[in-house]
Amino acid sequence: MSVLAGLYRSSLALLTDLYQVTMAYAHWRSGTAGREAVFQLFFRRHPFGGGFTVACGLATAVEYLEGFRFTRDDLDYLASLSGNDGAPLFEEAFLRDLERIRLEVDLDAVPEGTVVFPHEPLLRVRGPVLQAQLLETPLLTLVNFQSLVATKAARVVLAAQGDPVIEFGLRRAQGIDGALSASRAAWIGGCSATSSLLAGRLWGMPVRGTHAHSWVMSFPGEREAFEAYARALPNNCIFLVDTYDSLEGVANAIEVGRELRARGHEMVGIRLDSGDLAYLSAEARRMLDEAGFPEAVIVASNDLDEHLIESLKLQGARIDVWGVGTRLVTGWEDPALGGVYKLTALRGPDGEWEYKLKLSEQAVKVTNPGIQQVRRFRLEGEAVGDLLFDEPLGAADPPTLIDPLDLTRRKRIPAEAAAEDLLQPVLRRGERVAALGGEREARERVRRELALFHPGVKRFVNPHTYPVGLDQRLFDLRTSLALAARGFAG
Repeated sequence: MSVLAGLYRSSLALLTDLYQVTMAYAHWRSGTAGREAVFQLFFRRHPFGGGFTVACGLATAVEYLEGFRFTRDDLDYLASLSGNDGAPLFEEAFLRDLERIRLEVDLDAVPEGTVVFPHEPLLRVRGPVLQAQLLETPLLTLVNFQSLVATKAARVVLAAQGDPVIEFGLRRAQGIDGALSASRAAWIGGCSATSSLLAGRLWGMPVRGTHAHSWVMSFPGEREAFEAYARALPNNCIFLVDTYDSLEGVANAIEVGRELRARGHEMVGIRLDSGDLAYLSAEARRMLDEAGFPEAVIVASNDLDEHLIESLKLQGARIDVWGVGTRLVTGWEDPALGGVYKLTALRGPDGEWEYKLKLSEQAVKVTNPGIQQVRRFRLEGEAVGDLLFDEPLGAADPPTLIDPLDLTRRKRIPAEAAAEDLLQPVLRRGERVAALGGEREARERVRRELALFHPGVKRFVNPHTYPVGLDQRLFDLRTSLALAARGFAG
């Protein structure tokens, strides 16, 4: 289903920063708008202090690219902008050219649900530099946030150790788009269901819910509230038991559960939303079992994240289902992935590629040049390293990973290792050339991919650093360009 077209106006071309359009205009004025360029979208560090990131948001990005158009309303708005002298910022002829733009870019991308690492391109855009430049901001906003939340969800699901995780974040998310993007990404990251009906309708996600404290407070007592709820929804009874006293609430739920059973229905379970969840869940489990409800589930919520879930597991909590909201959909601890979109190659007037890199006083911010590909190696079913190389040059053989931040750190890949290139063709000259698969396929990819990596990579605290490096040819190219830029050529 087309989400963007259904939620927003027909054009999202202005979902960008002003400087993207001013740069496009400057290219137009300079006669360089048609030069072929390569941009790559990547990030520099994992969020949440983790050892892996889950790529997400590609389907939304592709939908955006396929619908990219400047409407007359967009152009009227751009025509109204002025410079500091009061004169129009853009020429009318430039705006007319914008109206005629139909994207001619190539897009290669890692499939959604792929586990990725710093400095690896998630997307590679190739095409006229004016067009590719205009795509920077929208691609970042569409990919960064969904990758952030998918990563958080994968961490929470790992902590739950096979227990279902329900995404409960709609009321705490950053607006409509934040909420829906987070629900989709959480589903891909491994959550079992969502509380959001709209997300359920859009992506076929299972929807789950109980009732609020306000329901209980609407009746003279908790028992009466549970009884009324059971009469209304006898096939969906999970009782929120902590409005007044959690263990008394469990006792009331058991009594109403017996009444349900007498009418031919079964209580699904109870939900705890406050207090000492380890202690309360253990006591609730004992009470439910002794009363003859061993199948009744215990759902827990209350500002949970992977760290709290891991701690509760270690404490022996008897929780069956985890409802995770605020700390999932907001990317708690790391509100942004920090992805960037950098020019890495530009076709010269002679038709040859000119490789580009950005220098910085911070070594981590020096970019890698070239038309990059990522090759993942596996040995005996385990991922053992990722190699970045320049596609026109090809990868050196035998492959050796060279850490771009420390040339003495290297890893040789055994000749018998299996190899897979992660960037796959998606668009050619703006036209789709490959099916993307749906959200279910992406979430299965997350599960399958995480199983490839050593448990140390998946630790929440001080994770093992998975080896990612440049091949010898790309390392030499990067070094020579950096030296030349700093005046040490030759």
